[in-house]
Amino acid sequence: MKKLLTSTFIILFFALSACTGKSDSASGNDVDSVTISTNKEEPKTRQPVNKAEYDSLLQYVANGDTTGLWPVPNQPLPLEGAILPYKRVVAYYGNLYSKNMGILGEYPPDEMWRRLSKEVDAWNAADPETPAVPAIHYIASVAQPHPAGDGGYRYRMPDRQIDSAMAIAKMHDALLFLDLQVGHSTVQKEVPAFEKYLMLPHVHLGLDPEFSMKDGSIPGRKIGTMDAEDVNFASEYLAKLVKEHNLPPKILVVHRFTRGMLTNYNNIELRPEVQIVIDMDGFGRPELKYSTYDRFIRPEPVQFTGFKLFYKNDTKQSPNHLLTPEELMKLKPRPVYIQFQ
Repeated sequence: MKKLLTSTFIILFFALSACTGKSDSASGNDVDSVTISTNKEEPKTRQPVNKAEYDSLLQYVANGDTTGLWPVPNQPLPLEGAILPYKRVVAYYGNLYSKNMGILGEYPPDEMWRRLSKEVDAWNAADPETPAVPAIHYIASVAQPHPAGDGGYRYRMPDRQIDSAMAIAKMHDALLFLDLQVGHSTVQKEVPAFEKYLMLPHVHLGLDPEFSMKDGSIPGRKIGTMDAEDVNFASEYLAKLVKEHNLPPKILVVHRFTRGMLTNYNNIELRPEVQIVIDMDGFGRPELKYSTYDRFIRPEPVQFTGFKLFYKNDTKQSPNHLLTPEELMKLKPRPVYIQFQ
């Protein structure tokens, strides 16, 4: 299941070096930067959502699961404005500097949006009970095969590139996720570096344990790991921003396709201000993806689940089939976050 992206890192490393001081154009992704602003008004303090409605939606997402694991019991009610499980997020993933890291960097914005809108429509047709909303899932901190300046083996995207991702999201009023591959750095160092974006109401966070190299290994050569302690730090940091700025709850996506990628999952704390998704991030034939979901996502519940689809890597082997919304709707629990790479 390992992604084996070392060559991609090397390509991106040189691409980043070459782009310093040049136009933010990649694969035709020419967009205007956006101005970051915050609402100075003091909105009404957010209250918890309606419990009966929320519990009913959780049961729907559990899809008849009989293990007793789903829906996750005794979870806090989210604050008003929560996205999950009222809606399903359908996201395109990637980085504007590279065509090799995901669909987001492969096409100019208009063509990318044509394709993403088609996926959103497909999910709305398959599950009209859970309206699908689009999202841009942008890799904002990219693991590197070299120390990258400060020895962190990761490269933080410059503001102008993140602003471009924000502008692409704004084209269709989409959510924006900033995804962090921390390399030799830490969640505790990387999350605060993006605070000015995370304090915006439509910006959410992703963590990729695959590239968190706590043992000092080179990113991409083996699968990394994060602990509940890392997830809790990110969640607490987001919750603080939500409370300070009276924001709607944040979504925190944590990628996973092995047991070791996320340790002590049962110590992850749930908060009204943050909704946590464990995203099945492995690629391969349908039976392999189902197996990964059943081994590492379903039996270790946190709050919500996600499912990642790879346009290329999922279809390389027979039956050369990309799973459909109708097929994924049969999962127990149903994923409420869908990501395409």
